[in-house]
Amino acid sequence: MSAVFLHASVQEEILALKRERKAIILAHHYQESEIQELADVIGDSLELARKAKQFDGEVIVFCGVWFMAETAKLLNPERIVVVPEAKAGCSLVDSCPVEQLRAFKQRHPDHVVVSYINTSAAVKAESDIICTSRNAVQVVNSIPAEKPVLFCPDINLGNYVKQQTGRGNMRIWQGACIVHATFAARRLTATKMEHPGALVAAHPECPAEVLAMADYIGSTSAIIEHCVKSEAGEWIIMTESGVRHSLEKGAPGKKFYFVANENCNCSECPFMRMNTLEKLRDCLEGLAPRVTLPVGMMERARLPIERMLAL
Repeated sequence: MSAVFLHASVQEEILALKRERKAIILAHHYQESEIQELADVIGDSLELARKAKQFDGEVIVFCGVWFMAETAKLLNPERIVVVPEAKAGCSLVDSCPVEQLRAFKQRHPDHVVVSYINTSAAVKAESDIICTSRNAVQVVNSIPAEKPVLFCPDINLGNYVKQQTGRGNMRIWQGACIVHATFAARRLTATKMEHPGALVAAHPECPAEVLAMADYIGSTSAIIEHCVKSEAGEWIIMTESGVRHSLEKGAPGKKFYFVANENCNCSECPFMRMNTLEKLRDCLEGLAPRVTLPVGMMERARLPIERMLAL
């Protein structure tokens, strides 16, 4: 049986199980296009978690990585939340163990802890306020100037925020995204020479030397929105290449170029790509792997998210 017929069969099974389970399928922009095509909603992690609150079903299937499904569970505690692959992790989450954050807080109780959404539920529960790549500057600016800040865990996003806010009393955790952090300025320069008419859109998790070459800096969804609406017909995209699906759907007449990073000589997140149609079908069928979190942790982790949303 050809791969096309096999996928068609799996897709039919997924749609039937979705109806049976009264489920909603959420897919991050970095997922494979075949998963995005089946999703009810495509977006960033927080965007998806909030969208899930607006549907009347019983099951949330989160096609992304584990921390994103945790966030969906935090905002939808009464619903079943499942993921296609439990091992789909995140280098940023791994770089910020909750025990190390607790130790920092004990040594520096005066610091306001600003945690990026790309953290575990346990770290969120130890944070004062959460931010996304879209609103990180706004969140830090909302903190009184005399208050010292710990920004965790992404060093590149933290440095970008520090530059944009002029915040001198801001410490930055030393974590990094294995995709964005390994984009090299020299490769971007080479791509610009190949496509001299193209503008550059970059995610703020990229290194400073890459951001310095960007015509636009923004979150994943913001990059898609900007490039689709822009009059420019060619863009070099400095983020995970899964966004090609949304970019080409939104602006089929434009050209989008992706730069290979130093880590895998590609621009794909290996964790995001662990999800497959077959795993999506299986998690709907067995309602597993399932996200479960202690009630107390969920209550504490929701508070810093609510503080962010209040802005």
